[in-house]
Amino acid sequence: MSKNLTVTIDKDSGFCFGVVYAIDMAEEILEEDGYLYCLGDIVHNDEEVARLKAKGLRIINHEDLPALQHEKVLIRAHGEAPETYKIALKNNITLIDASCPVVLKLQNRIKTSHDDEEKILIFGKHGHAEVIGLQGQTNDEALVFQDITELDNVELPSSFTLYSQTTKSVDKFYEIKEELIKRGYDVKANDTICRQVSNRYEDLGDFARQYDKIVFVSGKKSSNGKVLFDVCQKANPNSYFISGTDEIDSSVFAENDSIGICGATSTPMWLMKDVQKAIEAL
Repeated sequence: MSKNLTVTIDKDSGFCFGVVYAIDMAEEILEEDGYLYCLGDIVHNDEEVARLKAKGLRIINHEDLPALQHEKVLIRAHGEAPETYKIALKNNITLIDASCPVVLKLQNRIKTSHDDEEKILIFGKHGHAEVIGLQGQTNDEALVFQDITELDNVELPSSFTLYSQTTKSVDKFYEIKEELIKRGYDVKANDTICRQVSNRYEDLGDFARQYDKIVFVSGKKSSNGKVLFDVCQKANPNSYFISGTDEIDSSVFAENDSIGICGATSTPMWLMKDVQKAIEAL
């Protein structure tokens, strides 16, 4: 292959501030204590999780928490439901709270801004850590849906409040709001989408259009990764999703190609640099 292949990393891709904050906190404690428990994957990226595990990060799930006593446990950027804090208090667990401020603000709004009678709908991914934390603010009474078709056969009250997981598409959120109003509901819509994430949609489309091929690097579990990859594909059909250097398919590249590398808010910059090096070495 010719040396004329050019590979450029999108300078705006990579960790959002919530993830940077959580990882910085974890690394600081790992340096001091040699180990640290983390409730769930610190970030939806297996390569970054493996890097931190090698430094002593111990990933646990909610079932493991009640068995711990007198330990430090990190709460990741996605936030947690009130139950987690109760267990920690009971077991003398020190919580290192790295919940993203955008998520905390949303949790607080859901918890305090309406009466018990009001129905709450959350546009978000089923089973996602952030969504579970949000539902927890409503005693698990909020209705979560990730596609409007899920509401087709559901009996809803005439008026309700609509919230969104912070990493969802702004356009999709407003489409859903309009559709629900069209169906005759009185909808109070709270746009709680993180602008650091949503601003990337526009920028990423612009980035993707500048290159012959796009290599999008993200963990398979990242919901934000799926949304951002769709943005790339719409802007540039020659977009390829990979999670690591072992998934690079050299047959898709040609001589003189210009290649853009970008990623999700959970993709570490070191991983994008590794991908850049591997493509340049083809």
